[in-house]
Amino acid sequence: MDVFDELLRGVRGKGAVFGQSVLWPPWSLRFTDGAYLTLCLPMRGAGWIVPEDGEPRRLAFGEAAIVRGPAPFTFTDDPSNGTGPGAAPGVREVRWGDDLAPAAGHGAELDGPTVLLAAAYDVRAEVPQRLLRALPPVLVVPDEDDCEPLRDYLVAQIGGARPGHQIVLDRLLDWMLVCTLRDWFDRPEAEPPGWYGALGDEVAGPALRAMHEDPAHPWTTAELASLAGVSRTTLAKRFTELVGDGPVAYLTEWRMTLAADLLTRPELTVAAVARRVGYADAFGFSAAFKRLRGESPSAYRQETPAPDRVREAPAG
Repeated sequence: MDVFDELLRGVRGKGAVFGQSVLWPPWSLRFTDGAYLTLCLPMRGAGWIVPEDGEPRRLAFGEAAIVRGPAPFTFTDDPSNGTGPGAAPGVREVRWGDDLAPAAGHGAELDGPTVLLAAAYDVRAEVPQRLLRALPPVLVVPDEDDCEPLRDYLVAQIGGARPGHQIVLDRLLDWMLVCTLRDWFDRPEAEPPGWYGALGDEVAGPALRAMHEDPAHPWTTAELASLAGVSRTTLAKRFTELVGDGPVAYLTEWRMTLAADLLTRPELTVAAVARRVGYADAFGFSAAFKRLRGESPSAYRQETPAPDRVREAPAG
């Protein structure tokens, strides 16, 4: 199983959080709805992304940006004009669900000097947060390799009206998000989490993938080492060097991450969640959960709202 794919499985855009704006200067779009991730793609022209606390970043056609929320940010033609509502002519506050379509009279054509395509992702589940916590507040990458053709196809699809049009756009944006994240983590300035680099390692990689593929299995260091054809000592040393924890400690933390999302599902009892993540009884699971999370599974469940989607762990 592709661990990167698994961590992003629940990160999906949908029609209510997709929009395009055709912009004539002076303009500013201030995004205030607290999305955990926002993908910004200039389909024409350029602008500046101004985070709530941070330096402006220029974003031009041929580049993609991901803004990590939930703090507000602004996309503007001139960052020196200020970014708050009313700070300068043309400032417009955007909340997802608002109409981001072109102004009346301009149609759906991409005929303005600047055109922004944006999608928001309300990423509340714990599993994808393991990846997203490694992101900077704003990242900008050029379209490269398999990402570049997606932009051209997006342009072609925006004005369409065929059945399933919105679903196609949503999935294309999901694809663009994954491409952008993958390209970012491959850049020298990125600081990916330790497990990301371990995926391609011939010693740690097989163990890491096995634990993600079947987290409920009663893995031992010896069994994991056998997957790479090395000794337990070699695996433990290499795994710790790359990931920061030994294999068993990593497995426990991964199980608790899965459990945190499963606990938001009211139809699952604590005992059922325990079985899904490899514990024979609720007592042992609860002790491990409290040790790592600082509270019992029941307390966590009471205070945590259910996200729209959580990754479903294999039945154990």
